[in-house]
Amino acid sequence: MIQQNTLQFLKSLKKNNNREWFGAHKSQYLEAWSDFEKFVQELLEALCKTDPSLKGLRAKECMFRIYRDTRFSKDKTPYKTHFSAAFSRGGKMAHYPGYYFHISPGKSFFGGGIWMPEPDALKKIRQEIDYNLKDFGKILSARAYRSLFGPLEDESALSRPPKGYCTDNPAIEYLKMKSFFSGAELGETVVRSPKLTREAILIFKTVKPLVDFLTRALD
Repeated sequence: MIQQNTLQFLKSLKKNNNREWFGAHKSQYLEAWSDFEKFVQELLEALCKTDPSLKGLRAKECMFRIYRDTRFSKDKTPYKTHFSAAFSRGGKMAHYPGYYFHISPGKSFFGGGIWMPEPDALKKIRQEIDYNLKDFGKILSARAYRSLFGPLEDESALSRPPKGYCTDNPAIEYLKMKSFFSGAELGETVVRSPKLTREAILIFKTVKPLVDFLTRALD
């Protein structure tokens, strides 16, 4: 579970997202970050029982920094107002199918898949979907999957078929996609309760068939 002080720090940071305030409250940040790291490690160890490919990873290899890169952003606030981590083969920066979550006051998010893969990886995923649409469809239409996530969507999807595919391809709506990711939100009550790890693992188990399909495409 995540401690109340951790969520309170993130709430305060959202109201005071500047370097002066952060510097004055550095000790609170370090305490909250340590609490998050403990949770990440606990969740990782539990997830390894479901997905052995993650064995050997450590929490620090999966956690994203709180510092924002503002060089190319209109939003110049220096810090993220959530704590986040990703579990995938090779660690958070491997650009491989896996699991992601972030903790924030109010609602937190847990899910899995792959977000905006590189062109070569995207080409392989599209080919796998084209060749194995039936298998892909079974994953997305499974009762547990649809109940938790709903239909697979991608706001960045192409408006026209990608090169090499026709409009009458049965898989064309999936082939237009540039990300393949599903997730669910958890409220703050759950995040602050001992049920958090169990609920997170349930979400990860439900999305694992999608992660496995995408992994197969890239192997």
